[in-house]
Amino acid sequence: MSSLEILAPFDGWCSALDEVPDPVFAGRMVGDGLAIDPISSVLLAPCAGEIMTLPASAHAVSIRAAPGIDVLIHVGIDTVALHGRGFEARVGPGAIVRAGDELIRFDLETVARAAKSLMTPIVVTPMDGLRLARCRATGRVSAGELLFEVTGMTAPSIAASGTAPRSIGAASRIGTAPGTAADAAPIVAQTLVVTLRQGLHARPAALLAQRAKSFGAQISLGAHGRNANARSVVAIMALGVRQGDELSIEARGPEAEQAVAGLVAALQEALRTEGAAHRDVVAQGAAAQGAAGQGAAAQGAAAPRAAAPRGGTTAPLHAGTFAAVPAVAGLAVGRATRIERREIDVAETGAGAARERARLDVARSHVRARLARVAETGGAARRDIIAAHLEFLDDPQVNEQADELIGLGKSAGFAWRAAIRRAIAALEMLDDSRLRERADDLLDVESHVLLALAGEARPMTIPLPERAVLIADDLLPSELTALDVQRLVAICLARGGVTSHVAILAAAMEIPMLVGLGSAIRDVAAGTLVIVDADGGTLETAPTAAAIAQAQMRVDARRMQRAKARAEAQGECRALDGTRIEVFANLGNLADAAAAAANGAEGCGLLRTEFLFLDRETAPDEEEQLAAYQGIAAALGTRPLILRLMDVGGDKPLRYLALPAEENPALGLRGVRTALAHPALLRTQLRAALRVQPAGCVRLLIPMITDVEEILAVRGIVDELESELGRRVRVQVGAMIETPAAALMASALIREVDFLSIGSNDLTQYTLAMDRGHPQLAGRTDALHPAVLKLVAAAASAGVAAGKIVAVCGGVAADRSAVPILLGLGVRELSVVPAAVPAIKRQIRALEISACRELAAACLELGSPAAVRDRVAQMLGPLGDT
Repeated sequence: MSSLEILAPFDGWCSALDEVPDPVFAGRMVGDGLAIDPISSVLLAPCAGEIMTLPASAHAVSIRAAPGIDVLIHVGIDTVALHGRGFEARVGPGAIVRAGDELIRFDLETVARAAKSLMTPIVVTPMDGLRLARCRATGRVSAGELLFEVTGMTAPSIAASGTAPRSIGAASRIGTAPGTAADAAPIVAQTLVVTLRQGLHARPAALLAQRAKSFGAQISLGAHGRNANARSVVAIMALGVRQGDELSIEARGPEAEQAVAGLVAALQEALRTEGAAHRDVVAQGAAAQGAAGQGAAAQGAAAPRAAAPRGGTTAPLHAGTFAAVPAVAGLAVGRATRIERREIDVAETGAGAARERARLDVARSHVRARLARVAETGGAARRDIIAAHLEFLDDPQVNEQADELIGLGKSAGFAWRAAIRRAIAALEMLDDSRLRERADDLLDVESHVLLALAGEARPMTIPLPERAVLIADDLLPSELTALDVQRLVAICLARGGVTSHVAILAAAMEIPMLVGLGSAIRDVAAGTLVIVDADGGTLETAPTAAAIAQAQMRVDARRMQRAKARAEAQGECRALDGTRIEVFANLGNLADAAAAAANGAEGCGLLRTEFLFLDRETAPDEEEQLAAYQGIAAALGTRPLILRLMDVGGDKPLRYLALPAEENPALGLRGVRTALAHPALLRTQLRAALRVQPAGCVRLLIPMITDVEEILAVRGIVDELESELGRRVRVQVGAMIETPAAALMASALIREVDFLSIGSNDLTQYTLAMDRGHPQLAGRTDALHPAVLKLVAAAASAGVAAGKIVAVCGGVAADRSAVPILLGLGVRELSVVPAAVPAIKRQIRALEISACRELAAACLELGSPAAVRDRVAQMLGPLGDT
C-alpha cells in the first residue's frame, strides 16, 4: 500500500469541491479532491508524473501520477469558452514533470473578467478503491503546500521520483486475471492500431458501443493509458484516439472471446464504411463540378484550407470582408438572418427520485421515437447522424451519471443537463477538433430531452425570409434540418468545423457554408445584404452594388447550368454515335430514390438492402421489407429497380444471426454465402421482393458470386417462390462480379443469369490484394489499374457475346476518366450516386464509341493506373465540362 501527495498548484483560497459553481465538479462526477480560488497566475505541477492532456486552449491540464491515476487541474469554470485567451502553456502533452514545475501561465484579470468563476478544481480520477486523507482545511493556501493525500494505491508512490511509468499492452493474450474470485474470470485482450482517418469519432464510437452491447462480457477499451466502458459512446470518444494510435480491447466473462472479435470486426466495418463514404463524397463532388462547371459544384467535398477556430475574433481582410474556412463550397447572395435559440430553464430540485427517473425515461422514449421518424424522411447523411444521436441518448455513462444526480435529489432536467455537460467538457479538453465538434451533437440531444421533459418538441419547420443567409455562433443538426431550406441560401458560423455533422448535412442539402468567422460577425445587422463566397472563403458584409450584381449573375448562371443539366438528364442516354447507354443510380433508401428520379436516373442499378438488416435486434419480416421496397419502387415510377440481396455476414455481422467471428471477414461468410447458409432469411427477402408491384419492375442481384452452383441454388428458390405466389412474369436475376474468380468465370455465369453487374470496389481490392480502407494503400486501390480493367474486359466481353447487359455499379462508374474506357470495353449500363447522373449523361453524349474502343484497347496494355489516366487525358483532353 502506498500514497500520493497532491500539492497546491498556486496561491489562493482552498475550499471543498461542493463550493465549485459547476455540478460536474461539485457532484464529484470527474473525481474527488479540493478547489482553490487562485490569487497567483502561474500553475505549478501538484505532483510528479507525465502530462497526459493539455489542450490548445491551455485552460486545463491532467497529469498521470501513477498507473491509472490522473490528477486534473481545471483553471476556472467555463474557461474553455475563452479559447486560449489569457492562457499560455509552458509544457506539452508527454512531458515528464516534477512537483513544482511550471505548467501554465494565465492572466488573472483577463480570465476573471471572462470566466464564470476562477474556482479551480484539483481532482483525482478515477477514485475506485482510493480515498483522500490529510485533506487541507478551508482557508488560505500557498503554492507547494500539501492539499491532500491519495491512499489505497497498489503501485509504488512516484511523488518524488520525477518519472511516470508508461503502460504497455501485449499484442494479444488470453489468460486469467489475478485478484478476487469475481475478477478471476478469463480475460481475452487484443491490441491493434486504429487506422480510421478521423480516429474514433462519433460514428465508429457508436458502432463499437452498439456491438459491445450485444455481448454479455464486461468490455473495456484502452488508449493513452486510460480506459473506457466499451458500451459508452462518450467514454470511447473521450479517449481521444486518432489515426495511428494503439487501442486495446479487453473482455472478461461470458462471450469474452466473441466480444473481442466482434469489436475488431466493428472497427474493420467502420474502416470500410469510411472508405466507401469518402469515395462517394469525391464522386458526388466531381459529378456536381461537371454539371455546374465551376468549383462551387464540389459540394461537400471541398478540402478545408485550415482548421476552423473554435471561437474568438477573426480580423477582417479589409473593411466589411471577413476571412473564413469553407465547409461546403458555393456562392450565394442574400440577407443576413438570425435565429434565436431559447435557453431551456430547468429546476434543480426534483420531486422524488422515482418520479424524476420515470419522467426522464418517458422523455427519452419520446425523443427516440421522434428521431426515428425524422430518420425515415432524410437521406443517408441524416440517417447516420441520427444514429449517432440515438447512441448518445442511450449512452450508459451519461444515463448513469444522470441517475446518480437524481438519486441526490436533483430534477430529471438538471441531472440530464449536468451529465451531458460533463461529457461535453471531456470532449472539449481533447486536442482533436473533430472530436470536439461532437459536443454540438450532445447539445442537440440535451435540448431534445429537456424539451420533451417540458412537454414540448423542437419545431419541425423554422420559417425564414427569402434568400436567407444564416448568421450564428453555431448551429445544431436538428436546427438545420428544421429550417426552410427552400429559402436558405448560405450558412455563416462564428465557430463550427468542416467535419461537423452540420457541415455534412449542409453538403447533402447543397447549401454553401463558411465556419470559423469569429465573434465579430455578431455585429452584422439582420437584413444586411451579404455575399458568401464559400469557394474562396470570404464573407462580404458591405458589398458595393456592382459587386452584388456581379455575384448574383454568377449565382444565376450556376443555377441555370444545374437546372439545364438536370433537365437534359431526364431523357434517355445515347453516345454520340447513337449507342444506347443506360445510366442508373445506386440507392440506400427512399430519399435516395427521390433524388435519383429528380436527377434523371433511368432506374436503380443497385439497391443496398442492408439498411433493413443491420443495427437491430431481430430480422425484418416480410411485410416490413415489402413496404420498404414498394416505397422505393413507387418513387422510381416505371423505372426498373435492381435489388441486391442482403450482403451481410463477415464484415457486416448481424446481432440476431449466429455467425462465427472471422479472422478475415472480407474473405469469409458474406453475401450469397450467408444467404444460402440461412435460407429462411433469404426466402423472406425474396418473397417480399417478388410481391412488389408492378410485376416485373424488380430485378434481383446476387452478391459475391464465385461459381455457377451459387446462382443455381438461388434461382431454384426464386422459381419455387414464384410458383407459390402465382407469378406469371419471371423475375430477372443477375450476378455481381466482385471477385477475380467471377470475372474469369463470366462466360459461364452469364448463361445462367439475365445480366451481370460489376462491383468495382470489391473487385479492385481483391485483385490488387489491397484493403480499400487501408490508410496507406487506399490511394493505390485504383480501379483503373490495368489488371482490374482486364477483368472488367473479360466480363464485358462475355456479355457482348451472350447479348446481355453488363453493368458497373461501383465507384469507378462515376469516375469521368473511367467512363470512356468502360464503354470501350463493352459496358452498357453505369450506376452512380444520384447527384452524379447529369454529369455522366452529359459526358456520354459527347463520346464516340469507336474512339472509346481504341482508348480501352490501349489502356489494357499499360503498366499502371497513372499511365491509364495519362492516356485518357492525351486522347480526350482535360475532363472539365463536356
